[in-house]
Amino acid sequence: MYMSTSPGELLSALAPAARRRYATDAGWAQASGVPKETLSRLKGQESCDLRTIDALARAAGYVLAVVPTGARESAQVPTTFSREDEDRLLDLCASGNADPAVWSRHGSGFFMGGLAVLLSSARGFDREKYLRLAEALHAGVSTPEVFGLWLRRSPVQPSRFLPMARVRKRPA
Repeated sequence: MYMSTSPGELLSALAPAARRRYATDAGWAQASGVPKETLSRLKGQESCDLRTIDALARAAGYVLAVVPTGARESAQVPTTFSREDEDRLLDLCASGNADPAVWSRHGSGFFMGGLAVLLSSARGFDREKYLRLAEALHAGVSTPEVFGLWLRRSPVQPSRFLPMARVRKRPA
């Protein structure tokens, strides 16, 4: 979830998760430490205290994040992904190059950052180097929530891609 224009819109997005956890708005409010009347009023307000929204989000199992303007657009993944695209990314990953400028030429910051997080989890790849690269490409992509979004959206199949990247990796 990237942004919302009002507390009501944000609460509408959080409500399904909160109801799965607490069944009622009263339970959600109690778990977050927010009076249930405040939760009810927020649905119609145009603004509210960030601490209140943060408490409600955390109780629903979310975290708030500040992202740069345009982050929604940068959170794109390729709509087509051919064997040639896969081959090009495998070459990049196997090269050991961790220059964000080079990586950003191959796709959006979100997509390439997620790929770097994927590599950071793979045997034979320098975890710290690829996590630094990931964060340079798209701040926050290494968090479980954002990387989970990447996994759901990405055309890259980790179970296929990682073994091929390890085989292709040049000896250090």
